[in-house]
Formats: sequence, C-alpha cells, structure tokens
Amino acid sequence: MALELTDQNFDELVLKSDKPVLVDFWAEWCGPCRMVGPFVEELAKEYDGRAVIGKVNVDNNPNISMQFGIRNIPALLFFKNGQVVDKQIGAAPKSELAKKLEAQF
Repeated sequence: MALELTDQNFDELVLKSDKPVLVDFWAEWCGPCRMVGPFVEELAKEYDGRAVIGKVNVDNNPNISMQFGIRNIPALLFFKNGQVVDKQIGAAPKSELAKKLEAQF
C-alpha cells in the first residue's frame, strides 16, 4: 500500500530516502486522480522494498504542494537522492509510470 505522505513526514520518508521515490499528489475531488490511484497502489506492491511509493493529499498538505509548485493534479514526482528527477502531470498509464520509476534504479 502506498504511504500516506504529509507535511510532517515528507522530508524523512522522501527527501532522506536511499531508494527511488514516486510521490502522487492528488485530491479526493479529482477525477483523473481516481484513475491513477489504483496504478500507484499496484506499483507500491510491485516495488515493495525496492522503492518508496507515497501519496500526498494536496488539500490536507498545502506546504509540500507549494514547495514543489504543484498547480495541476494528478502530479507524480519521481525523486532520487532527495531531488526531483522526473515528473508526470495528468493521468498516465501504469506502464508509463513504471518506466519512469525503473529509470531511477
């Protein structure tokens, strides 16, 4: 299951991670977010132990959303060594997300 990332735990779980990280910025009212959500959950299971997969609810965590300039959701950011190395704005197929995540290994 994807981790619930918040303004409080983001630095520890994402920026200090020694593994590749995929962060899904989403909101409950966002239709395309509901399309991408199941893909993120599947990737969390498939990459368990190899990568960190998490979700940030933009309505509940405005600081992180502002810090990374999130204006459109879903926004999926890929981190390596605490830095954003790739991103996907808008819905995308699971295969595309997996390809971007694989590139971080």
